[in-house]
Amino acid sequence: MIEVNKLYNECHLITMSNMPDNFIDMALTSPPYDDLRTYNGFTFNFESCAHELYRVLKPGGVLVWVIKDAIVNGSRSLTSYKHAIYFVEMCGFRLHDDMIWEKRGMSAPCTNRYHDVMEYMFVFSKGAPKTFNPIQDRKNIYAGKMAFGKNSRRNPDGSIKPANQRKEYGEYGKRTNIWRMKTAGQERVCQPRSDDDHPAPFSEELAESHILTWTNHGYVVYDPMCGSGTACAMAAKLGRKFIGSEVSEQYCIDARKRIEPYLNQTTIFDMISIQEGGAA
Repeated sequence: MIEVNKLYNECHLITMSNMPDNFIDMALTSPPYDDLRTYNGFTFNFESCAHELYRVLKPGGVLVWVIKDAIVNGSRSLTSYKHAIYFVEMCGFRLHDDMIWEKRGMSAPCTNRYHDVMEYMFVFSKGAPKTFNPIQDRKNIYAGKMAFGKNSRRNPDGSIKPANQRKEYGEYGKRTNIWRMKTAGQERVCQPRSDDDHPAPFSEELAESHILTWTNHGYVVYDPMCGSGTACAMAAKLGRKFIGSEVSEQYCIDARKRIEPYLNQTTIFDMISIQEGGAA
């Protein structure tokens, strides 16, 4: 029987084999793609992982798959596109959104192409997403002003259909699907690193933003390749339940240490659950 708020030092296929159908609310991960990192020598079977993620995800659940392409013989590998097509055509997912993570800086400036500062954040869903909590932190330059005219939409035959009446712009608007954020290395620039550290840790802001957007308190968040434990740590911080799988024993030990402080905190959700006699 699978337990929540726990990291499993094993292949994600073993962890998911112990999950019943429709068990988790969200999966969030960045897979080891295109041999860009060695990850202590471990690899993964993408196709088997994709099918199992669909099985264990609840209807209305969301999978966020953060990935980019390597440059091989002067050409992009297209791995990200191949993964996206497989998730949709072979597994049954919807591609709810194809988002961009714009990094604040570049690790290796390019000489014959524009500087590479982005990764894809594919948001897949099992049916229509059941939860969407849009983050509204985009400063609105038209704050306090009325929208000019009426919004409209064009019908398939080319005619115009009014959508809604004029409205006043608020101070902040919903984000776009391009998120400009620091990398994990930029977030932890003052912390010393060792050779045993995970080579590609997740951005905390990225993980936190996606968990806030697609889940509510008490939802179960799963990272099948949890690495340094960022997604699980941010889930615990935000009052969500988490499950993580990691094949490297060293990474798993480090991730557990990182998550532990959040497990010792009492969140608002915990307090409400205790008062109502529910499970935290």
